[in-house]
Amino acid sequence: MTNNPIQTLHHLISQHQGWDESILLDRNQFLTMEGQVDDRLYFIESGSIRVYWQHEVEEYTIRFGYPGHFIAALDSFIHGQPSAYYLQALRQCELKALRKSSFAELKERAPEVAELYNFLLEQLILQQMEREQDLLITSPVERYQRVLERSPMLFQEVPHKYIAAYLRMTPETLSRIKKS
Repeated sequence: MTNNPIQTLHHLISQHQGWDESILLDRNQFLTMEGQVDDRLYFIESGSIRVYWQHEVEEYTIRFGYPGHFIAALDSFIHGQPSAYYLQALRQCELKALRKSSFAELKERAPEVAELYNFLLEQLILQQMEREQDLLITSPVERYQRVLERSPMLFQEVPHKYIAAYLRMTPETLSRIKKS
């Protein structure tokens, strides 16, 4: 077993429960749209996904998912309510999906799954707090450098215009920063 908690959780789900379904998405296809209830947790086998919400004409990218990571419309997954977010494939994607009810049964049968899930949620909260702090007090150059350190795979998997939006800068600014 690996020391990577994401891979460990993936392994435990595959070993104990199995996945409810496999999903293939074409580039730009939506996995979830605002207003939909989505009760599935996804594991990304290949491709990349962006999570964003839209306010009037502006899109706000808040997260990315790429191979070897879990993703969900977390607001909907946790509360069973319509999501405020869009999950869109940026590249052709192959995903495994597990319904919340199946996951709940698995957590009951295998406490280590519940522990890992809670650990990963805690890590997600800390990452979101770091991101919020970055957006509020760091310069564009610092934001770029911190994201590059934390998630170098992002720059290989995600088109730069979406990374620029995630960093709250124009694509031109990102390009200048990368060249300097």
